[in-house]
Amino acid sequence: MDTEEMQQAETPVAKVKSRGRPREFDHEEALDKALNVFWKRGYEGASLSELTDALGINRPSLYAAYGNKEELFRKALDRYMSGPVAYAPDALQEPTARKVVEKFLTDSAALLANPDTPHGCMLVQGALSCGEGAQSISKLLAEYRNRFQQALRLRFEKAQAEGDMPATIDVAAMARYVVTIHQGLSVQGTSGATHKELLGVVGTVMANWPSP
Repeated sequence: MDTEEMQQAETPVAKVKSRGRPREFDHEEALDKALNVFWKRGYEGASLSELTDALGINRPSLYAAYGNKEELFRKALDRYMSGPVAYAPDALQEPTARKVVEKFLTDSAALLANPDTPHGCMLVQGALSCGEGAQSISKLLAEYRNRFQQALRLRFEKAQAEGDMPATIDVAAMARYVVTIHQGLSVQGTSGATHKELLGVVGTVMANWPSP
């Protein structure tokens, strides 16, 4: 058989193999889908069946790719923190304490009422639906929330040192107050509050912000 005949004989086989090759599993796309399920349902509310359906894989494949449901949640949470709520650490870079809080709450209101994403904050909603069987997840979510609260406290201490915030303000209490407002916005967003309504709450907070 000459070279031309060999090439003609091999071509159909190559085409069959190409047609039969399975679509490569996209981990980034899968994490986005898992994030959407966990964000909407919470950790315990998201069943394995719902997750495998969303990712388009079976349970053995899910375990092989991510270990287990908890590990998948942790990876989805990291994606949430670096994506949808990346505005939170960015807000801490604003030049004044007032602008820090205004940006954080304003951007939160936009996300919490966004019709293209599940309503509510994953850090808040995920914790509300955690029972005794998911204490490690509840603790993890609390750590994330506390971490930002402490970052706010440190930013307010800096504001006091710069004369941007009255020295009489309890910065730890103020940080907890801002985080509590955010958690309330999350619950309101989950309950169907509109973007305009959430911004009304933010406006009230800012109208009562202490002058330097």
